[in-house]
Amino acid sequence: MYAGYVATDELWADLTVTVHECGIPRTPLDRLVQANRRDQQIKRYRSFDDLLGYCELSANPVGHLVLHVFDAMSSERAALSDKVCSALQVLEHLQDVAEDYRNDRIYLPADDLDRFGVKEEDLAATKANREVRALIAFETQRTLRLLDEGAALVGTLSGVARLAVAGYVAGGRATAAAIVNARFDVLTTTPRPRKSRTIAELARSLGGGR
Repeated sequence: MYAGYVATDELWADLTVTVHECGIPRTPLDRLVQANRRDQQIKRYRSFDDLLGYCELSANPVGHLVLHVFDAMSSERAALSDKVCSALQVLEHLQDVAEDYRNDRIYLPADDLDRFGVKEEDLAATKANREVRALIAFETQRTLRLLDEGAALVGTLSGVARLAVAGYVAGGRATAAAIVNARFDVLTTTPRPRKSRTIAELARSLGGGR
């Protein structure tokens, strides 16, 4: 137990140094704490906008932290980063529909479940039915558009920052491709991006492909 406390103390010490050296404001850190609290209280989201509101706390602050670390923060970059990070968060939720359901969490918007005729208990199946797959296809396409809108961020950066952000975009696109290749059945297995597809998407992102 003592060793655990030492490790935690070292982690906080390293974080404190990074915050001061990179001039990181408190806001994104506070929002991550809020996201953790919200996860303990809210387990369903009514609309896609509500889900994006959650991403503003759980995902978007991470992008802001990255921009601060690379000394690349600006309002324009932050807005593009928010689109990338929100898209990555939603794609992760699409991958983990079955696991989240087992934990009594559903990140698929309730409005969309109703629209496609999907009942919550359908998410407990070992194979996605037609309605679930149609819903996942819709969410994947919508989220991929959001990611593509934010991908312009890569072109505003240089050096290691550009490579890092291009990697995030590539990972998101490869994840979306994995969901498509699974024919939108995220219940039978968790779709995982192929390394070859991720590398191809990285080259595309670095080459200015959107």
